[in-house]
Amino acid sequence: MLNKFLLVLLFFSFLVSSVPAQKKFDYPKPRKSDQVDDYHGTKVADPYRWMEEGDSADTKSWIEAQNKLTGSYLATIPERAAIKNRLTELWNYERFSAPSKIGSKYIYSKNDGLQNQSVLYIADSINDPGRVFFDPNKLSADGTAALGGSSFTEDGKLWAYGVAVAGSDRTDWKIMEVETGKYLTDTLKPNRQGGVSWLKDNSGFYYSRFPDVQAGGELKGNTFNQKLFFHKLGTPQSEDYVVYERPDNKEYFVGGGVTEDGNWLIINVGKGTERMNMVYFKNLTMEKAPIMPLITDLKNSYGFIGNDGPVFYFRTDKDAERGKVVSVNVLDKTPVWNDIVPEAAETLSGIQFINNQIVLNYMKDAYTQIKIVDTKGKFVRDVKLPGIGSAGGFGGKRNDTETFYTYSSYNAPPTIYRYDMKTGKSEVFRQAKVKFTPADFDVKQVFYNSKDGTRVPMFIVHKKGIKLDGTNPTLLYGYGGFNVPMTPGFSVARLPWLEMGGVYVVANLRGGSEYGKTWWANGAKLKKQNVFDDFIGAAEWLIANKYTQPSKLAIQGGSNGGLLVGAVLNQRPELFGAALPAVGVMDMVRFPKFTIGWAWTSDYGSPDNPEEFKALYAYSPLHNVKTGAKYPATLVTTADHDDRVFPAHSFKYAAALQEAQGGDAPVLIRIETKAGHGAGKPTTKQIEEQADIYGFLVKSLDVK
Repeated sequence: MLNKFLLVLLFFSFLVSSVPAQKKFDYPKPRKSDQVDDYHGTKVADPYRWMEEGDSADTKSWIEAQNKLTGSYLATIPERAAIKNRLTELWNYERFSAPSKIGSKYIYSKNDGLQNQSVLYIADSINDPGRVFFDPNKLSADGTAALGGSSFTEDGKLWAYGVAVAGSDRTDWKIMEVETGKYLTDTLKPNRQGGVSWLKDNSGFYYSRFPDVQAGGELKGNTFNQKLFFHKLGTPQSEDYVVYERPDNKEYFVGGGVTEDGNWLIINVGKGTERMNMVYFKNLTMEKAPIMPLITDLKNSYGFIGNDGPVFYFRTDKDAERGKVVSVNVLDKTPVWNDIVPEAAETLSGIQFINNQIVLNYMKDAYTQIKIVDTKGKFVRDVKLPGIGSAGGFGGKRNDTETFYTYSSYNAPPTIYRYDMKTGKSEVFRQAKVKFTPADFDVKQVFYNSKDGTRVPMFIVHKKGIKLDGTNPTLLYGYGGFNVPMTPGFSVARLPWLEMGGVYVVANLRGGSEYGKTWWANGAKLKKQNVFDDFIGAAEWLIANKYTQPSKLAIQGGSNGGLLVGAVLNQRPELFGAALPAVGVMDMVRFPKFTIGWAWTSDYGSPDNPEEFKALYAYSPLHNVKTGAKYPATLVTTADHDDRVFPAHSFKYAAALQEAQGGDAPVLIRIETKAGHGAGKPTTKQIEEQADIYGFLVKSLDVK
């Protein structure tokens, strides 16, 4: 009897010791106001409205206290140091971009391994390593200034480039002589620039910009009324003139580009983030030529590919939701649209015009297939790829016969191929040498049914030979919005997770473009709940198929994916062991009021619309936190200089979740300083953040 009791006691002692102990958290206590707003008769409390004033003493004090709490918790995780060391070791590999021919030279970027920003090189030939052309690491001591745009003249003699500071979407531009490195006097002051498109004779360029934001409002103020400007070289920006604007609608985006032959200006007008646009054009060979309309409604997308004189080629989803290639003679009295490449079963996601041929980049169940046709649409050949992965590139000029493309997958670091457009021969040009063995890992694609029966694809990556016994720590990633597909690609940051025995999963949720316009529409506006159901369905499939169990399953997503994680966490907190919402859109009734947030109403709907408000309020992460619910371990991440998704989204959400937590698991927020939405983040900051995330998961999911 005594021995039996001792065995039972030892068994329970083992259970207790194997569960990660959590201390009681003394969260910073933010003050609460009595702010209440009325939306179509619904009273909505907003007690943390004051957190929208990022520079206030109260907000700064709260940020400091939260970072101190998070830092002290992460410092107690013994595995974190080893994870950081392994991340640093893995990250320290030489990597390149595919070269681009600029005039008679080649331009490419290279990172020696741990450089905060990749460096631009210029070479006389593709076999010449060349010399350093521009080193962004010299822009700031801490690596927080990054290249935010680049445009060379057709002859490669001049270079315009933008610089983004601390991860901002706002860039300021300078002009440099390529050969001498001498700077011209021309500059563009900080703004959400739309890039630079040069005239063929180098006399000036077109660019888009918004009206200047009031000083101090750069991180918060709305931006409307984008216009297309022309800058004449050698003159101050104050003399730039408006080429095209749409005062009839402040929400229109306006952008323009010069065709490769230099003879036409193509102007695109869109609204919000939908892939629908109007098209206008101007003949640059005629003095004072008018701007002519080609597409004047916002019903379909039209992406300009190239032209043969007045015959323009476009990629469109008009009468072809997965995309097709069409042509039109814009000088015809009544332009006739001709199908060149009809819609296929796969989704047409990218097109290049080179060697007088059209390179078609298709998505088949979210991975890449490449086909080449002539300008009449006649099939030339397929480009065979190594496996289930993503390929991109095939850049160049209309008559070039040589091009480059890059292939990668979840277990395949980027490999750059040199491609002969005449013969169809691919040969390895450069290959990343990462310190791991790709053959040790499996990549597979599965399909599962969502709540309404929709068939959804999902990629699963793990070490070979894992047991499907429900004990594997698993990280499920999703996005589900804005027509953005989740395609296979390599990330060195994922490797430590896989090496620790973790399973990495990416679900191709509705809201993306994997299967065309309808796939997006069925995950937008009043149908946004489908995205959350798809994500929940992915989690349930992984559990049912013995990959993992709720206590071992973490979910992750950034930006729109941060919204996804927050919404799903509220709806099914018991389904997960940890959550990682990053730079998320968490306040779905106030998102249009900050920076570029108003543009997202095309995907989310508008709080000003009673029906859409009802849907937004029903899933808004901030407004659906349940007091007393037992939430899993949650690490919210954001950055103080994020001027795309205003950081107050994450501040208010974290404060609400901390107050509501009815369980013992930690709810923490990590607020990066001198960083933005993610673009241009220095290597050192990326490694630190990733080490914190994996350390948090190791402790939260009890990873051995």
